[in-house]
Amino acid sequence: MPTTPVPTLYEWLGGIDALERLTVRFYEHVARDALLAPVFAHMGADHPAHVAAFLAEVLGGPAAYSAEHGGHPHMIRQHLDRHLTQDKRRRWVELLLATADELGMPDDPEFRSALVGYLEWGSRLAVINSQPGATVDPNAPMPRWGWGEVKGPYTGS
Repeated sequence: MPTTPVPTLYEWLGGIDALERLTVRFYEHVARDALLAPVFAHMGADHPAHVAAFLAEVLGGPAAYSAEHGGHPHMIRQHLDRHLTQDKRRRWVELLLATADELGMPDDPEFRSALVGYLEWGSRLAVINSQPGATVDPNAPMPRWGWGEVKGPYTGS
């Protein structure tokens, strides 16, 4: 009996085009958010594309972020001395998930569980790496996120 391969999270959400739509719209919302706008005010116009490439790689897509930007050590450097707070972290996650809903991204429980798991993990690392005295391990591996405890997307069976 043939089995269908389990897609990566990247494939399941629609690839780089979907992630770029998500990050562009998300940062439009961020620019109007009283809590987050000051944090991202210095970001260039290419920031959403860089975040999309990072998320793509983490979620099982191509390793373009590592090849073009320096992987996880580079991302960690972007957070040094930013003094992020739990309130800002929670708002970032909340707004990103609301944007995913707005754009009609997959909302099946398995995918959202995996996505929320990564966003919680990654945003908590960002807070840690934004505090005074944080340093960058130049060999920090790129995170790779999968389906977690579930064995793939919800199929109704």
